[in-house]
Amino acid sequence: MDSFAQGLRLNLDAIDYAMLGLYFVVVLGVGVAARRAIKTSADFFLSGRSMPAWVTGLAFVSANLGALEILGMAANGAQYGIMTVHYYWIGAVPAMVFLGIVMMPFYYGSKVRSVPEFLRLRFNKPTQFLNAVSFAIAQVLIAGVNLYALALVMQALLGWPLWTAIVLGAAIVLAYITLGGLSSAIYNEVLQFFVILAGLVPIAIIGLVKVGGINGLFNAVRGTKLGDAGLHAWQGTGGSNNPLGANWLGIVFGLGFVLSFGYWTTNFAEVQRALSARNMSAARRTPIIAAYPKLLIPAVTVIPGLVALVTVKGLGAAKGDLQYNNAIPLLMRDLLPNGVLGIAVTGLLASFMAGMAANVSGFNTVFTYDIWQPYIRKDRSDAHYLKTGRTVTVIGVGIGIGTAFIAAGFSNIMNYIQALFAVFNAPLFATFILGMFWRRMSAWAGFFGLLSGTLTAITTYLLYRAGVLHFGSDLDESFWGAGIAFVTVMVVSVIVTLFTTPKPVSELSGLVYGVDKIDLTADMDAADRAWYRNPVILGAGALVLAAAFYLPFL
Repeated sequence: MDSFAQGLRLNLDAIDYAMLGLYFVVVLGVGVAARRAIKTSADFFLSGRSMPAWVTGLAFVSANLGALEILGMAANGAQYGIMTVHYYWIGAVPAMVFLGIVMMPFYYGSKVRSVPEFLRLRFNKPTQFLNAVSFAIAQVLIAGVNLYALALVMQALLGWPLWTAIVLGAAIVLAYITLGGLSSAIYNEVLQFFVILAGLVPIAIIGLVKVGGINGLFNAVRGTKLGDAGLHAWQGTGGSNNPLGANWLGIVFGLGFVLSFGYWTTNFAEVQRALSARNMSAARRTPIIAAYPKLLIPAVTVIPGLVALVTVKGLGAAKGDLQYNNAIPLLMRDLLPNGVLGIAVTGLLASFMAGMAANVSGFNTVFTYDIWQPYIRKDRSDAHYLKTGRTVTVIGVGIGIGTAFIAAGFSNIMNYIQALFAVFNAPLFATFILGMFWRRMSAWAGFFGLLSGTLTAITTYLLYRAGVLHFGSDLDESFWGAGIAFVTVMVVSVIVTLFTTPKPVSELSGLVYGVDKIDLTADMDAADRAWYRNPVILGAGALVLAAAFYLPFL
């Protein structure tokens, strides 16, 4: 055994393994049960647009609770302190509310099956194809992050060989997605949401008890290398003299606007959950319902990260079992008794599978509807596309296994993920926001704007890695890289629009703000008309809470 595996090894007993086994059985059972409802490709890829809002809302937030959220945010909590909450309160909730109130009416009302398909209707087929290809690449890369993190943790905690853990995790996700499609993924994500919390809450509670409560934790953090700066969200952001190494402009514009809105409003792996909702009202409420648990997730990610910082001696080593990514596994090893340990391990496993399932279900839908159907096999039967979707699921999981090892070169996987978001999501968001609110923007402006923004983001990252460009930190580079890409898209799109012909207004119905009025009450039943289900009221509540949560940490 290597020292890494030995250093994190957990002593699970029969009860712990029984919990793991039960979880596997239930997950696969959900896939088998969901298969009975799969009769068409729409059932497989979009759950027949039949899901209630509370189900799609929990699935929406659970789909994001992958390796990035659990290991990555806990790692950030240990490395950057309280400033990590920016990823939630300014870097997620406002964008989720914006998606529900402003953008879902266009997505759901236009009856598109994917985000790239929306781009085809608003712009042209080359723009659709470009986004479909870039999205497919991004999803298999991010699926690799989830797979690698799962395998690394299972190897360390349980002693499983790396390949065994990778193949087992991939095989289970493959089985239930192939069987039940998006419905299987969504119902399992709802289950996984509660399993993940059941695994993380004991770590946070026992950890706080060990360090003397929240006051004891904060006092201990002041004695670490983070110092008092690790307990504030905005202090020192006038420059880059803060744990995150970023100033307020990079945080607000780069993270809070470009990266955040780029991810939450255009990432089909998330939007797909809302598209599966039963009506317009449920689709709009989906991301807003998800925003409420998102507000509270720092309690089970950032807090454990800080507990690990003050209780695990030497945390932050570049290699081995003391790197920041292992904050949660190290706490599991040190704090949890048997029985509870089994729940925590199952929760970790659930988080990786939820994240990977979102990537895979988004990948198979976009590949089938936006690459295979329009460019490779046109005008085939619905059964053909349903079969293609299942086949592509196998291919996507296989590629994800291969990309798992790319993530191995990053001691903090959050840095890797943010770099991917800057390249793939930021330019797409700029294209969307301009095209959705500026009817004059031409079809080719959409294509060349998206292409130039993507290439600019890649170039910025490569120049930073080569030492030509200098930023405060890797994360600061992703903030600025996203902002630069956003501005590039805007400038190029305007220039191209001036020299090309815009689409006729008649072709922009339901796609551009102000062209016509979208029916927001379509298929709404009596229950949906209750004031507390109004998306605007729910969204305003989430924004007020996000601002209020900042107050103790200014």
